[in-house]
Amino acid sequence: MTVTLGVSIAVPEPHGSRLQRRRLGFGDAAAAGIPTHVTLLPPTGADEAELPRIEEHLAGVAAAGRPFVMRLSGTGTFRPLTPVVFVRVAEGAAACAGLQAAVRERGGPLARELPYPYHPHVTVAHGIAEDAMDRAQAELAAYEAAWTVTGFSLYEQDASGVWRLCREFRFTAPRAAPPVREPLAGVE
Repeated sequence: MTVTLGVSIAVPEPHGSRLQRRRLGFGDAAAAGIPTHVTLLPPTGADEAELPRIEEHLAGVAAAGRPFVMRLSGTGTFRPLTPVVFVRVAEGAAACAGLQAAVRERGGPLARELPYPYHPHVTVAHGIAEDAMDRAQAELAAYEAAWTVTGFSLYEQDASGVWRLCREFRFTAPRAAPPVREPLAGVE
C-alpha cells in the first residue's frame, strides 16, 4: 500500500496556532488539516513497507543535526508561478536547506527531485482568491517570531487530506558552542 508522507519542522506554540488561525481567516480551508510548518520533504508517496527504513534514515539525519535558531520575519510570495503567500524564514534557512538535502539524499528511501528550487517558508495562504492572497501578504508583512529548532517530524496524510504526526525526531548532536573571544592586547 502507498502512503503519502511529509517531513517538516513544526512551528511551535503560540506561533503555530496563531498562523493557522490567520490562514483559515484568509479563507484557506485546507489549513485546518495542515499543522503550521516549514517543509523539509513535500508530499511524497512511499510504500508502507518502507516505513521502518524511512524512520531509520530520518533518525540518522536527526542524529547528525544540531539545534539552530529559526526566525520568521515578513512575507513573500511565489506568485505568479504558484498561488502561495508565505512568512519568510529570515534566520535558519541554511540549516533547513541542509536538512532537506539530507532527508532527500540520493540513494536514500526519500530521494526525489523537487519541481522548484528549495525555499524554506511558512505558507499562510495557498490557492485562494487573489484579493485574499494580497491581504495575507499585507497583514502579515510585519510578522516576527523566533525559537530554537530541536528536531523535525514525519507526517502521513490520511484519506481526508489531514496530516497526522507519525514520529518526532530530535537532534542529538550538541549545539555548537559560541566562539571564544580572545581579549584584545592591552585591554582587560
